[in-house]
Amino acid sequence: MKIGCPTEIKPQEFRVGLTPNAAREAVGHGHEVIVQKGAGTGAGFVDEDYTAAGARLAETAAEIFAEAEMIVKVKEPQAVERTMLREGQLLFTYLHLAPDPAQTQDLLASGCTAIAYETVTDERGGLPLLAPMSEVAGRLAPQMGAWTLQKANGGRGVLMGGVPGVGPARVLVIGGGVVGTHAARIAAGMGADVTVLDRSLPRLRYLDDVFGGTFGTGYSSAGLLAEHLEQADMVIGAVLIPGAEAPKLVKRADFGSMKPGAALVDVAIDQGGCFETSRATTHADPIYDVDGIMHYCVANMPGAVARTSTIALGNATMPYMLALADKGWKQACADDPHLLNGLNVHAGKLTYFAVGQAQGIDVTSPQLVIKG
Repeated sequence: MKIGCPTEIKPQEFRVGLTPNAAREAVGHGHEVIVQKGAGTGAGFVDEDYTAAGARLAETAAEIFAEAEMIVKVKEPQAVERTMLREGQLLFTYLHLAPDPAQTQDLLASGCTAIAYETVTDERGGLPLLAPMSEVAGRLAPQMGAWTLQKANGGRGVLMGGVPGVGPARVLVIGGGVVGTHAARIAAGMGADVTVLDRSLPRLRYLDDVFGGTFGTGYSSAGLLAEHLEQADMVIGAVLIPGAEAPKLVKRADFGSMKPGAALVDVAIDQGGCFETSRATTHADPIYDVDGIMHYCVANMPGAVARTSTIALGNATMPYMLALADKGWKQACADDPHLLNGLNVHAGKLTYFAVGQAQGIDVTSPQLVIKG
């Protein structure tokens, strides 16, 4: 199979879809790998790393889209990239379709087959291709929130760990999954007073058993959330409903009871955000103010640490990429129902229920698609 990897063109996106090691593995399996010149530069990989791995270099993305049978990326295809997709072509990347009707319609119109990293599952019910970036984003969130809290950036001017005689920042983490757990660990490590809210009692027990008194936990309810919002210097939104649009848990009306200059860090922004006032921002212009509450809503947070993120993502995606290339997408998905859960679009049909529910589009069962 011809596997193509174009340069990411989303603003300030420095990651790359294929590491040189992944390219070497694919070549070793008998596949042809085509990488756009300079694609790995932002993650610290030079073109010679790819040619040494047996990949061929292409000057433009157009060459790659025209020739490759499978396109491997990091971020969802941008509008100009979607015009280059074609019927029968396989796209393997993050999609986050639920809050993005324009992308959904373009993918359907292209006739391509699109498998989304974020909806591939595993035998434990986890999301193995989302988890590495959730870990990175979770660990970055307190760091970015601490920067947002600085007075020069419009924040409250509160130091995460305080100093002797001055208390630490109070950090509220909404959601105790992968993102929330890593965010809580780092925030607590920075010396903050941290509380995690979640609606899964087994998850709360797990957090308590594993982390003990490192941070507090609470069962999320409207009343408890309101109480903690009033006290918080920073709120990290870490709520995920796989493949679906994130619920809006913090409303603009809540801001009146919050501390002026408090920081909201919305790690769910790729899925539409879990704060009512969230809108996607970039690393170049990451913060905005709504009613005196500072918002950090960068949609590709892991891109800030592109090398770490690229290697972590490549470690997770490589086995699936090889299965798709070795077997073809239909057989690979037939053999692995967890990979089949990643199928979002095929030949003009939407195949992921949560996206159809969010956008009011009819959905075709992915099981029917692979049998057709």
